[in-house]
Order: sequence, then C-alpha cells, then structure tokens
Amino acid sequence: MNTHRSRTSQLLLLLALCLFTALMLTPVAWAFLTSIKLPIDAFAIPPKLVFTPTFEFHQQVWMEKGFARYLANSLVIAVSTVVVSVSIGTMAAYGLSRMRGKAARGVLFGLLSLRMFPHMLLAIPFFLLAKFLNLIDTYPAMVLALVAINQPFTIWLMHSFFVDVPSEIDEAAAIDGASEWQIFFRVVLPIVRPGLWVTALFSLLLAYNEFLFALVLTGPHTKTLPVAIAEYGGEDLNYWSLSAAAAIGIMVPIMAFMALMQRHLVRGLALGAVK
Repeated sequence: MNTHRSRTSQLLLLLALCLFTALMLTPVAWAFLTSIKLPIDAFAIPPKLVFTPTFEFHQQVWMEKGFARYLANSLVIAVSTVVVSVSIGTMAAYGLSRMRGKAARGVLFGLLSLRMFPHMLLAIPFFLLAKFLNLIDTYPAMVLALVAINQPFTIWLMHSFFVDVPSEIDEAAAIDGASEWQIFFRVVLPIVRPGLWVTALFSLLLAYNEFLFALVLTGPHTKTLPVAIAEYGGEDLNYWSLSAAAAIGIMVPIMAFMALMQRHLVRGLALGAVK
C-alpha cells in the first residue's frame, strides 16, 4: 500500500513538473514561432499552426542590423562584471563567514538593504558620475555600475556556501603552516568551487540582462542587446518579428553556457543540502 502511494505521489509530482515546465516554456516557444513566421501568419486570428517557416528575420537581425556587435558588447560587459564582482565578493564573503559576533550580520544586512534600492534611484547618480568622469559610452562605466549593484548579491550567495565549510578546516591548515591566503585559495576555495560556478552564472545573468543602466550609460559603441532589442516594436509588425528573432538569439549564449556548466551547477545548487 505504501509503495503504491509513493508511486502515485511521484507520478503526480512528475505531472505537475511537466505542466509547470510547459507553462514556463510557452512564451519561448511562441517567440520562436513568431520569429520564423511572416507577419501575416504570426498575427493571424486564429493563430496558424501550419505555415511555411522563414529565417529571414533571423538573418536580418544578425547580418543587417548589427546584433553581432551588440552581442559582443553584452558579453564583454557581462564577463568583465562577473570577473570583478565574483573575485571581490568571494573574498568578502569568506571574511564575513569567519567573523564572529554581530558585526558580520550587520554588514550583511547593510549590503542587503543596498540591494533593495530601486535601480531607478541609482540610475541618475550613476549617469551624472559617469558624465563627470567622461565615461559615458564606455565599458568601464557599465562594469563599475553593475559591480556596485550586484556585489551584495554575490557576497550573500557566496557567504551561504562558505558558512557550510567548518572553521576547523582552516585551523587544521593553519597548524600545518599555511598562511591566510593559502588557506583561502588552496583549502577552502576548492571546496566551494561548485558554489562559485553558481554565483558566476547568476551574476552573468544579472549583468547580461541589465536594461536600465545599459540604456543610461551606453551609446552607439557599447550598446548591449537588451537596449538594441527595445528599439524594435511599435506599429510596424515586421519589427515584432525582428524582436522575436533577437530575443531567441539573446538566449543562445546563456543556454550554451548552462549546458556546458550543468554538472558544476547541479553540484553547486546541492552544496550544503546534505550535512
């Protein structure tokens, strides 16, 4: 009886997960279908399920509209942000995880309060500062702004991984003669490496999808994909097909990265779940 109930529960859970996944993938599937349909087919009522596919809009996006350059800008800004943010956040999180008392808790909650600030309140100060430093339409302006915004998230996420590493490991390494830097790089960091990949992925997603700061701080030379996609739309139905093709294209690098890093991501998400 218990075995039958367990199988029934697993079957219901699997069915619920399949329905949830189908629901989440519906907008993506609809965008893909829109990108390979002519406007007369894409906006037909009722929707046409049988049509002649065309990749004309994908070709226009990448060959004629210069989206390859915008993709390069997005990747440069996102990767640079990840390198700087994760490097600083990892060291800060390790130090906070080894602090005793209420000081570390106060710092963490202070960082969390900064992360809760609406981006709109920070966009104007960042713009004025970048304009004063003559950094508008440059990579450093976007990277510094994204690092400042995403740093609290990086520290909090890495802190959750470091606190699961017993401090006795640090003490044992110190007894063996290891310095603080050796303990961090050679002992503790390899243990939380899966968590490091998870943090890098989420930081990459936040930087790669950023729109507001990219709209304010970038220009013709550093425009990113989210800003470029926002230029299409409106009354011309062809622009909607172009936007759909660009939206599908913007997901490809992230999907490729997640496919390559799947093993590390699964280990990182499960890190600390089993004591």
